[in-house]
Amino acid sequence: MPRFAATTDLAGMKAIALGLLAAAALFYVGASLMHDVHPAWHYVAAFSEAAMIGAIADWFAVVALFRHPLGLPIPHTAIIPSNKDRIGENLATFICANFLSTTQVLDKLQRFDAGTRVANWLAQPRHAEQVATHLGSALRYALGALDDERVRHFFRSAVIEELAKVDVASLSSGLLDVLTSDSRHQELLDSLLQKLASVLDDEALKEKVAEAIATEVKYLRYVGLDNVASRYATAKLVSGVIRLVGEMAEDPVHPLRQDFDRFVASVVVRLKDDPALRERVEQVKHELLASPALSAYLQGLWSDLVEWIRRDLASEHSVLRSRTVSAIGIVGEKLQADAAMRGWINEQLVQTAPRWIERYREDIRQYIIARVGDWNTREMTDELERNIGRDLQFIRINGTLVGGLVGLAIHAATDLARRW
Repeated sequence: MPRFAATTDLAGMKAIALGLLAAAALFYVGASLMHDVHPAWHYVAAFSEAAMIGAIADWFAVVALFRHPLGLPIPHTAIIPSNKDRIGENLATFICANFLSTTQVLDKLQRFDAGTRVANWLAQPRHAEQVATHLGSALRYALGALDDERVRHFFRSAVIEELAKVDVASLSSGLLDVLTSDSRHQELLDSLLQKLASVLDDEALKEKVAEAIATEVKYLRYVGLDNVASRYATAKLVSGVIRLVGEMAEDPVHPLRQDFDRFVASVVVRLKDDPALRERVEQVKHELLASPALSAYLQGLWSDLVEWIRRDLASEHSVLRSRTVSAIGIVGEKLQADAAMRGWINEQLVQTAPRWIERYREDIRQYIIARVGDWNTREMTDELERNIGRDLQFIRINGTLVGGLVGLAIHAATDLARRW
């Protein structure tokens, strides 16, 4: 509809400009015939003659922008079609120089205050809901697209292939090296022993241990001492473990700590240098990777996870979506209250922007040049004429009127000079 309206307006303006030219021609013919009737017709003829000249000259100028006037290959006509590529290059250079210069973009970014805008936007519940909805839709699509046997086979093959290349023995020894540096493994041992003591010091567990001991000492049942003995043995066992944990915690050179150190050190050395152990580790790795049970377990785990996410996202009371909305809102509120963080966001944007501007500005320029170069010359010319041709017709109209007035003025001045 807009294109039709533009075409109609252009045709109407062309008709007006042509009508003025025709009117000037008629006036000129009439004035020439009435030349001897009254001196005033001399002025009408002068006006009409100059108006025709102005109208034709400006018609030529306007038409020459888009095509060869009357189809004649006159030099320096059809300017836009003949210089399409140069116009595209100049346009691209103009846009990059005047809109994408580093100084201009940075100035705009500094005044933009992205940190505050992001904080205010995220803090609004409807915006947080929108983001969560879009993320949920993207996740749903991704799960649907990836839930395909071809995709699963591809990733399964790729993952297994890459895992098969991993040197598990070297990786394990390196990991143990890290864990044992600065005696970190002793901290781990302390945590394990404390956890063991807390687990054993549980009344329900003590009761189960006592029952197990009672079943093993059946001969004491005949004298009614089975429960007493089991409770006594359990109490002794728990207190012994707790006492041992306490001793090890207080004594950095406790024999059991030293045994643990030597054991870990020997494992690290063997993983690095013992061919038999390294081969056994590799064998176990390959057995696990080739195990149908492991593959089925992992596939089932993945399927259950995907199905749960799908059901949750499809529900009106989605836990994931509500948690996402809440998290986004909290982030927005925290940003609103934290001027330092907002300043950090703005600083990072300003510091990072120049690199991206410099990197992609020439790419944008080349894209504009290529895009203009790919345009069909005829279609581009017609589209430009359709959009700006209406305004250009005013040049023809003004040329007709201004030309006539200038011709009239020249004729009047000449006639006045002749009379003097």
